[in-house]
Amino acid sequence: MKNLEKDYITIALPKGKLFSLSADLLKEAGYTAEGLSEKSRKLVIANEEAKIRFIITKTSDVPTYVEHGAADIGIIGKDVLEEADKDVYEVLDLGFGKCHLMMAVHKAERRNDLIDYANTRVATKFPHIAEKFFTQQGMQMEYIKLNGSIELGPIIGLSESIVDIVETGTTLRENGLEEIVHIMDATARMIVNRGSYKMKFKRIHALIENVRAALKDKERK
Repeated sequence: MKNLEKDYITIALPKGKLFSLSADLLKEAGYTAEGLSEKSRKLVIANEEAKIRFIITKTSDVPTYVEHGAADIGIIGKDVLEEADKDVYEVLDLGFGKCHLMMAVHKAERRNDLIDYANTRVATKFPHIAEKFFTQQGMQMEYIKLNGSIELGPIIGLSESIVDIVETGTTLRENGLEEIVHIMDATARMIVNRGSYKMKFKRIHALIENVRAALKDKERK
């Protein structure tokens, strides 16, 4: 089985907003498989002729699959990658899926300076990134990990602030929240397992270069 797997390149694609953009880009670069769809019930979708396999998985699991070698390559948002803090190669900024991580508070509770929020509670899906940021500011905070509806934190008194991903800011405004600090920008990134990059260097390097060329073609259009 191990020898057979060495013949394949396995790519982990995230469910959600990045899936179609990732699959389309890979297709333009010459890497696809019949039936490759986010709605597929198959756990592994293969192109036997090209020796390419795709796995479609929960976004937060992509870095784990790549780190442990279950996938040779993955596509994931920089925000998720930073939060996961996995030992992988980040080889390409794909440019799409643009958003940014920020801190927001309820407008009625806005304070004069960032340091004024020290020792308060932060609701977030990204406690690792948040703690790193606030530590750099010399601030101790209490972190409350949530997995959905982060905006609820300040509204119901669970936290004084949130650290979350924003694309347009519409949800913040509709809930009376205001961005006060920009923490980091995020776009989709291609990551590679360290062992795979050595063992399958020629094929993985060729894939990276073909994807890079597809990105340049898209820029010219």
